[in-house]
Amino acid sequence: MKYLNSNDNIKVVKVNNKGLLNDFVELSYVLYKNDKAWVPPLKTDYKKYVVGEDNYLNQSGPNERIVAIKDNKVVGRLLVGINEHLNENKNIKEGYISLFECIDNKDVSNQMFEYVVKWLQDRGMKKIKGPLSLPGGDDNRGLLLDNFTDPTLIMNTYNKPYYPNLFTEYGFQKYEDVYAYKSTSDNKNIDRYKDIVPYAMERYKFNLKRIDLQNIANEMKDVKIIIEKAMPTEWLDFIPPNDEEMDLIAKQLIPYADPDLIYIARNEDNEPVGFNIALPNYNEVLSKMKGRLFPFGIFKFLYYKNKIKSIRFFVLFVVPEYQKKGVSSAIYWHIYKAAVEKGYKFVEGSTIWDYNTTMKLDIEKYGGEKYKTYRIYIKDI
Repeated sequence: MKYLNSNDNIKVVKVNNKGLLNDFVELSYVLYKNDKAWVPPLKTDYKKYVVGEDNYLNQSGPNERIVAIKDNKVVGRLLVGINEHLNENKNIKEGYISLFECIDNKDVSNQMFEYVVKWLQDRGMKKIKGPLSLPGGDDNRGLLLDNFTDPTLIMNTYNKPYYPNLFTEYGFQKYEDVYAYKSTSDNKNIDRYKDIVPYAMERYKFNLKRIDLQNIANEMKDVKIIIEKAMPTEWLDFIPPNDEEMDLIAKQLIPYADPDLIYIARNEDNEPVGFNIALPNYNEVLSKMKGRLFPFGIFKFLYYKNKIKSIRFFVLFVVPEYQKKGVSSAIYWHIYKAAVEKGYKFVEGSTIWDYNTTMKLDIEKYGGEKYKTYRIYIKDI
């Protein structure tokens, strides 16, 4: 075993074999075994995720997984990487941290951070941000600052309350906060849109259709057009996905999507002008499976998947010329109607960046209540 960095009895080790990969994955199950708000992912799927299978991790640039070992036990882990496509597009030199986990020991976290800083400096980077989603993802973003009680929804972050201190102790500073909002099926505030939405759709001549999963390739072409037009260029943390990323998003969507929760808006010329992605909260199912599909997890999955009562609303984009013409209202209203009809009781909208003022105002206008805050940190290196 080759130690990359060491300090007394703390060693930092590059994950370069199956055993260390298992250790990397297993640490979260050890740390959170008594935390009711944490939901264990399926271990087989999670291993694929952390090495870049079925996501855009490896295509985006170099990356490395490390673990920290103390007294012959794995006590910390993280992934460090560079999103070269983002850096080139935004003319920046930044690296990122993702998948951070650690015991409550600043010496352990400092050892990992020191390795990360050196790794990025050797590759010409000037800043480091994190924790961030793996490139192209919309999950595991930031450190949870509050509300460690309410359950964690699908593809969202949970961490120990002391994690932010480990970052600030090393000199990280706040970069941006992102938020989760909640609403319920008895939200009467949205009822007033049942008359407004048909009027807006008629006046501005657009329609909504559920996503056609049988024609997903063409649907995603329209989604890509919308993102390219709607994503503000001043957003330093995002660039529109390329064709390969869109294919990966489609592949990830199909097994979990409820088409009643995903809509594409088109104008009278059938041009795409808006879309959203919302998914059933499969964490309700995963919480019953304890991280394993076999031998009995598959039966639990089949039993519980039709009993899901919550939704996570991920993204909504509207092209600029339709942003004040009721498209977002129409999408919210149609999802609300479908959710109530199908028995969903709770919706989370996340994660909404603090600088996304339009989205925050929209959600609050429809009665959404901010209930979780996540923080992304930055450090000059």
